[in-house]
Amino acid sequence: MNSAIQSKYQIYVRLVEHLQGLAVPALLLFCRLWVAWVFFNSGLVKIGTWDSTLFLFEYEYQVPILPWEIAAYVGTATELIIPVFIALGLFTRPFAAILFVFNIMAVVSYPVLWEKGFYDHQLWGLMILINLIWGAGLLSADHILAKRFKQ
Repeated sequence: MNSAIQSKYQIYVRLVEHLQGLAVPALLLFCRLWVAWVFFNSGLVKIGTWDSTLFLFEYEYQVPILPWEIAAYVGTATELIIPVFIALGLFTRPFAAILFVFNIMAVVSYPVLWEKGFYDHQLWGLMILINLIWGAGLLSADHILAKRFKQ
């Protein structure tokens, strides 16, 4: 009887491992693409309405340390450049770390956001953190490069 239970449990373990082999790369890709899309679109809005962006950085956002003009340029560049690397899965961990800090800075800099958009930033932060910890996965440029340089 114990042997039958053990056998069934081993079948279960192999099934879960097989499903994880399919689901984990898809989850990592989904998180990368979602976050990249959100931040890239935000950068497109900023650059498309540059006068409004400058106004917001001067009067609304409370970015610590940086002067508002530099913060506007750095913030917009960050939202337009880093998501491309995240989407491709290229140097994912360092760029995910930068984007994670950037996401925190966005929440800290705009207290009005806390009431309505804080949940979104928490979700994006979690998705970024997933890729920061586990990397980009099998469906990424990082994986291709790792295979290429291991040979």
